Amino acid sequence: MTDSSAADTPTRLVSRPAGLAAIAGRYDAVLCDIWGVLHDGAKAFPAAPGALRALRRGGKPVALVTNAPRPDYEVAAHLTDLGIAPDCYDAIATSGDVCARAIVGRAPQKPFQIGPERDLPVYDAASRMAGFEIRPVALDEAGFVVCTGLVEDTVETPADYEAVLQACRAKNLPMICANPDLVVYRGEHLVYCAGALAERYEQLGGRVEQAGKPYAPIYRAALAMLETARGAPLSPSRVLAIGDAMHTDIAGAQAMGMDCVWITTGVHREDVHGQDGALDVEALKQFFQEQDTPPTYHMDRLAW
Repeated sequence: MTDSSAADTPTRLVSRPAGLAAIAGRYDAVLCDIWGVLHDGAKAFPAAPGALRALRRGGKPVALVTNAPRPDYEVAAHLTDLGIAPDCYDAIATSGDVCARAIVGRAPQKPFQIGPERDLPVYDAASRMAGFEIRPVALDEAGFVVCTGLVEDTVETPADYEAVLQACRAKNLPMICANPDLVVYRGEHLVYCAGALAERYEQLGGRVEQAGKPYAPIYRAALAMLETARGAPLSPSRVLAIGDAMHTDIAGAQAMGMDCVWITTGVHREDVHGQDGALDVEALKQFFQEQDTPPTYHMDRLAW
């Protein structure tokens, strides 16, 4: 049953279903964000796995879509560690895999890496796709840049990368951004992502190719996965997208012609929730008025 509380915006009514059970029948498949929807980087949200399993039991294939700059198997292993088992989803589309394909597309040019060692598996994925080894090199040997994030993202900011970004720009190197997110919450702490560095690089005049949401390649990959799982073609209008970031999850899905559930307790939670955690209806209305296109639905957290 749909909750009677809804935000009245100039464009349309954004309804607040009590759970996915109230709206799942309108759709044939689901694309679901991971960070901020299924977990906060440290722990899974209690109701999320059950909601995904209920969708699949109802014949709705689920593809997880994430701006994690790592291959799908790395993301799957992390989800399992958090208690989100493989029976919760049919496939995972990662910006890391999209990035790997972009790296292969630039061979034999070699990449310069901006990012932590934990993101190096993206080159393993690229090497498997290419059939030969691809590894990052020093800046003076590189033909392009791969930005996966900040090395010490709990303490660093984009300002710490000004010198290296200036050096890359001086060589006129194009950049592949493996995570277009600007910031995410890790537990209770907000940390910068690769997208913040890519944004600064563009301000310097650099060229940036974005590998993840809200850009079309990752959505096309995810839709293909859903069609394989369903065994039939899918119209984007019959796919429900779920996410917490307006400028990536929601904007990207809307550009593909999908309806969206916006999770309010994710990256924008300080905009619409009070210090006590309760949804601030007036703040929510103001937030929606500031968006070009509000989402179809909003929920505090993912639940069935």
